[in-house]
Amino acid sequence: MSENTADKKLVSVIIPAYKQEKTIVKDVQRIVDVMSQTRWAYEVIVVVDGFMDKTYEMAKTLETFDVKVVGYKTNRGKGYAIRYGMARSLGDYIVFIDSGMDINPNGVSMILEHMQWYNADIIVGSKRHPASKVAYPFIRRLYSWVYSRFVRILFGLKITDTQSGLKVFKREVLEKVLPRLLVKAFAFDIEILAVSKYLGFERIYEAPIQIDWNNANTNFTPFLFLDKNIRNMILDTLAVFYRLKILHYYSDKSKRLWVYDKELDMRVNTGEVIND
Repeated sequence: MSENTADKKLVSVIIPAYKQEKTIVKDVQRIVDVMSQTRWAYEVIVVVDGFMDKTYEMAKTLETFDVKVVGYKTNRGKGYAIRYGMARSLGDYIVFIDSGMDINPNGVSMILEHMQWYNADIIVGSKRHPASKVAYPFIRRLYSWVYSRFVRILFGLKITDTQSGLKVFKREVLEKVLPRLLVKAFAFDIEILAVSKYLGFERIYEAPIQIDWNNANTNFTPFLFLDKNIRNMILDTLAVFYRLKILHYYSDKSKRLWVYDKELDMRVNTGEVIND
């Protein structure tokens, strides 16, 4: 693919936001600044996951032709928020990056270049990539490593980090995968990657990221089984394995069992955006 052809591709950047009223304006502006300096046409879609504070009102002040802000009243989890934004996207490539900017947003440009270089289906930002620059506690590193081994055994995903908050997908991958998904919170990343691989989208690679994890910005506790988020992550991961390997829920033959939600319906190749 030539550079000129690549330049015509549209990139949708999805930013899920939950109780980020103090930083959301700065976060979105950083993403816009980064994207405006790349060679890609882009749109930014901020999804406010529950009207719990003034995040929605603050984000709305930034709406332009390139920035759209959507949301809903009840908190439903990061996975739901990302799917909600993806369903309203028009991009050929679809990126999601966590708000809070623990991950340096300059990494968006890098993973897009990796996407084209490898002709990938999915690029995952990885804390364990040799070129990554990371600063986060040893105990979190340990849990992340153990979980990545656990995931590789269950699903055969040959990547070292499934949980970082920066990923990019080809649109056709999401059009096939999203209607099958169930997880809306803890194991969304695992479900979307495992189902993508199951459907034959195996060109999944990693790219370096820069991350400065701030302990003050999370409810993470260093005690494994006392952390409800870790327990829920493990349970949700096992549930994905059960649906994939035992029930064959994600198979086309099980389509009648898929849970349809028109709010999460991704319009295929029509350019149609769902009205909010």
